[in-house]
Amino acid sequence: MVRQSTTTRRAVAALVGPLAAVGLIGAGTPAHAAGGSAAPVSVIVRTGSAQDSARVQAAVRAAGGTVDRPLALISGFAGHVPPAALTALRTTPGVTAVTTDQSVRLKADKWLDDGGKNAPVETIKKSAGGKKKDKSVDTASLTGAGVGVALIDSGIAPVPGLDQPGKVINGPDLSFESQVPGLTNIDTYGHGTHMAGIIAGSDPATAAGTPRYDGLAPGAHLISLKVAAADGASDVSQVIAGIDWVVAHRNDAGLNIRVLNLSFGTDSTQSAALDPLSYAVEAAWRKGIVVVVSVGNDGPTATRVTMPAANPYVIAVGAADAAGTEARTDDTVAGFSTRGSTARHADLLATGRSVVSLRNPGSYIDTLYPGARVADAAGQQRFFRGSGTSQAAAVVSGSVALLLQQRPTLTPDQVKKLLISTADPIAGADAVAAGAGQLDIAEAATLTPPKDKDATQNFPAATGLGTLEGARGTSHVTDDTTGIDLRGEKDIFGATWNPKTWTAAAKDGKAWTGGSWNGTVWTGTAFTGTSWTTKTWAPAAWTAQNWAGRSWTGSAWTGRSWTAGAWTGRSWTSGTWCGRSWTSRSWV
Repeated sequence: MVRQSTTTRRAVAALVGPLAAVGLIGAGTPAHAAGGSAAPVSVIVRTGSAQDSARVQAAVRAAGGTVDRPLALISGFAGHVPPAALTALRTTPGVTAVTTDQSVRLKADKWLDDGGKNAPVETIKKSAGGKKKDKSVDTASLTGAGVGVALIDSGIAPVPGLDQPGKVINGPDLSFESQVPGLTNIDTYGHGTHMAGIIAGSDPATAAGTPRYDGLAPGAHLISLKVAAADGASDVSQVIAGIDWVVAHRNDAGLNIRVLNLSFGTDSTQSAALDPLSYAVEAAWRKGIVVVVSVGNDGPTATRVTMPAANPYVIAVGAADAAGTEARTDDTVAGFSTRGSTARHADLLATGRSVVSLRNPGSYIDTLYPGARVADAAGQQRFFRGSGTSQAAAVVSGSVALLLQQRPTLTPDQVKKLLISTADPIAGADAVAAGAGQLDIAEAATLTPPKDKDATQNFPAATGLGTLEGARGTSHVTDDTTGIDLRGEKDIFGATWNPKTWTAAAKDGKAWTGGSWNGTVWTGTAFTGTSWTTKTWAPAAWTAQNWAGRSWTGSAWTGRSWTAGAWTGRSWTSGTWCGRSWTSRSWV
């Protein structure tokens, strides 16, 4: 007979007691024997240690719940518990956070496994084009060297391909995990690492039999701003703060931030002219940063792209489906890519179906979707496959870094004009959903750039005078203790949002004062050299509420699915897989 420890027995009693109190089970009766009719609630539970996690898992099972999978990175687990046990679970000794999945899910949350049938041979290779073979420009030598790409996401993990000195520079961690020892700046969700690998991964993998991996711009460096936790939780105020930091520090020594990737979007209830998230990206654009944003994964019936892709200045990216072939003649608009409207839709597309990038072992998506892991020719599961407009945006961001290395004086408007004017149309596609067509960076790199006056966009300027609540749409974080959503005109610290004050500061790139934003200290005031990245922005202690994700499925992070399936690429068997290997064959 297995004996439970005293602390485990107390944890069990703490969970089973409330069920008996509301009549769902009899006193002393195991919850699983009660046959209650209430549907169990999906949860992610974070604990203080591996020992705490083991005790709480035992308590959850005894209370009639299930433990679906461990999440070692956060000393926690995912599972299901009876609704009546939620309050007790949150107050169980050793539990630091419980995130429930109670919200209406966006279509972006529907994770699909296509069994690999739509997996192209070299997805990134094809996505960037390269059909021109008679150009004299030496585009093969472009790597994005010297160009900084800011990634506002769930952080970046130090996996091979992203762990070289100088590859990743950690900006401030603005996520709810910034206060958790050992998790600061680390990607516990997995989304940010996948995007980072696509944009600028570079893993020579010199061990015998292991292939190298290169993203689109393997010579570029990444500036990571973590705003999402392991549950995908992030409030729009955190994202806006991140954008403002990028603008304020774009010219800091060693950063040279020329590109901002936002594989993120909300179903904002207000226009791009009013929305503060829209205003933030437009301010970045006007300061010389090429902002690349995914349009969302709501499919062909959706008439609105997500915010901030709705802003007319930025590059709004939809996803193409390569149909499992190298030729572009059979490509289509991916079935999940948001269509939009004639007024605002994707400017162009890039491959977004079954895109292979670097795997983040132990992260939330890695644990939840083991079928998305991809083994290399040596049998090592170094890679991960995902689909979504997130991946498509990352492909474009990496490609823009190549252009800016080649022609560093290009303005954001010139870059956008080049990409749109050289895109490959998709035959027979919905003209709204497809935009200008598919990215062809090889053509863009050989085309004479338009004069600044011919490329300048003249849309009405955004005012940013809308509301934070409108910018959130249905994406809310929740107080982990009370279960109450963060709503209204306040940020995660409860500080009042004053759009007139903020817009004036954001316009000038001065929304941050040292480590303070919107009147509250969010982070430290300078870089330190104390992490794997060598260069990391110093943290600061928070006094904010313990917000958690209302929906841990990560609806705002527009990666649609994570799947592996069969891999039959020629380059795996030859011992090499290079995301931009097309450069040596087509860019001449």
